[in-house]
Amino acid sequence: MSSAGVDGLLFAHDALSTDVDVCRAHARDVSGLELVPNGVARPRSVAEVADVLAAAHASRTFVTPAGLQSSTTGASITDQGVLLSLAALDRVLDIDVVRRTIRVEAGARVADVRRAAEHAGLLFTPDPTSEEESTIGGAIACNASGARSFRYGATRAHVKALTVLLANGNRLDVRRPALEKNTVGFPMAHDPVDWFVGSEGTLGVVVEAELGLLPLPEHVIGLAVPFASEHDALAFVVAAREAAYGAGQASDVPTRVTAVAPRCLEYFDGRAVELVRAHDTQVPWSPDVAAIVYTEDAGDHAHDTDTALDAWLALAELHQAMTGDIRVYDGEAALADARRLRHAVPSTMNERGARYRSEGGRKVSTDWAVPYRSLASALEMAHALADAAGIERSVTYGHAGNGHPHQNFIARDADELVRLERVLYATLTRVVQMGGTVAAEHGIGKLKRKWLPLQMSQVQQDVMRSLKHTLDPHGLLAPGNVL
Repeated sequence: MSSAGVDGLLFAHDALSTDVDVCRAHARDVSGLELVPNGVARPRSVAEVADVLAAAHASRTFVTPAGLQSSTTGASITDQGVLLSLAALDRVLDIDVVRRTIRVEAGARVADVRRAAEHAGLLFTPDPTSEEESTIGGAIACNASGARSFRYGATRAHVKALTVLLANGNRLDVRRPALEKNTVGFPMAHDPVDWFVGSEGTLGVVVEAELGLLPLPEHVIGLAVPFASEHDALAFVVAAREAAYGAGQASDVPTRVTAVAPRCLEYFDGRAVELVRAHDTQVPWSPDVAAIVYTEDAGDHAHDTDTALDAWLALAELHQAMTGDIRVYDGEAALADARRLRHAVPSTMNERGARYRSEGGRKVSTDWAVPYRSLASALEMAHALADAAGIERSVTYGHAGNGHPHQNFIARDADELVRLERVLYATLTRVVQMGGTVAAEHGIGKLKRKWLPLQMSQVQQDVMRSLKHTLDPHGLLAPGNVL
């Protein structure tokens, strides 16, 4: 089954296919790019993954690990060597309800892991919107987060142990240390788990993970709070965060407001609201709604939901919310409906972007973040740069509680894409100057590699290259990702 490729000879292995249709079926993710691999390996066990990697290492063939290919940055596609699909390694292996851990294979869907945990009376907190189309391996590879990361943190915080196969197929088992104090060696070497979380397949192939779980909240209510002003909506986000968790709570916030316990604070600008309306014509919001903040309160309200609702209403009134149009989501079915409405925004933009691929266009998305109090001024800056360049303003939504919006633009052709990239360069330059990051949750992949020097010094990049060389000395894993 050997086939010549840009990386030398592809190896012969039962799990490998060089069929043109199979390769083209694995050539796209959500980034809008199309990269056709020279071959696709679809192993069905950890042992087969190790065999594939060993054979690729011997023939010096590039290997790019992938799950369900929901990456927005091109990290899960390649036109160099073999695309290694881990989708068949999809088992939930076991759950320990006493230790509150779950052990899974890398190809397990994030949503399936969440459901398995809930069945055991526990909570798996990472919740990317694409949880039905993304795998645990992918979530670990880009340190995925989601709405609930506002309270619980991103994937990294919940990874207890990993089984990783290195570029040569050798197995490496790593577990977080239980030590409270340690001064042996450089801090960067203390916890090898962190080498792989967020490494986007460049350092090793995660095949199994042990993940931490939490108790299920007694009761969760969702609220969609509409505003006639985007400025008021963003001020409400800051007030809700500080009422719940401190950090400079304003003296004029009533004491009763501190009863709020948000696990997410999601923002939708007017353009995003229009997409939600188009997706569900039964949504009862007034045409005057300019922005919406969606929150889920996961406090201890099992017997006193009214107290939580009263606290949110008081905070909403302080920030000129359209309180008569607040929508409450109570119960799992209602919360799932709210999640589907939220997912309608990026999925609609993905569909729109796909229409322009043949003209050299695509959807262009950002996941920059700034300190949360700076979000309003950062968005004002970003909109001004787009306006000055004659670029249609983005659909903006996302994790405002963390100072982390998603801007979704549509480039209709190659020329508009170039203009958009210039606007993004200017935006990200200023974001970094504000103490922000060019990528908060989707990783760097291939699309954002050019932005890395805006944030990381040459010394930082050299340190990453040194680790890459130690673990993958021939540079065979995930070519083009990150570095």
